[in-house]
Amino acid sequence: MAIDTLQQGAVTVVRPSGPLSGDESVAFRTLAGEAFRASGGRFVADLTAVSFLDSQALETLADLSEQALKNGQSLKLCGENETVRQAMELTELIEQFEHFADSAAAVRSFL
Repeated sequence: MAIDTLQQGAVTVVRPSGPLSGDESVAFRTLAGEAFRASGGRFVADLTAVSFLDSQALETLADLSEQALKNGQSLKLCGENETVRQAMELTELIEQFEHFADSAAAVRSFL
């Protein structure tokens, strides 16, 4: 699994690829947490290339969302496939995030 971090203006976009499970979830938690803290609340998780999320990855997203809410911000997600979306719905996490079709739309939402 690879995790790319892109800076689009003042917005940080994190793009993991492959399934986020096991060790990959731990790596995602570390990188996403660092990127989120450095972003000043302008953070997008682009899940276009993520085929599956395990409970650790879902917990990471939930923790980042809670951190954002405490600071009056929101974690924005984009590109979730049906499997990822269903996992979020089953765990009732879907409502904690703003969802966008792609990273360009998510980045524009900060303007």
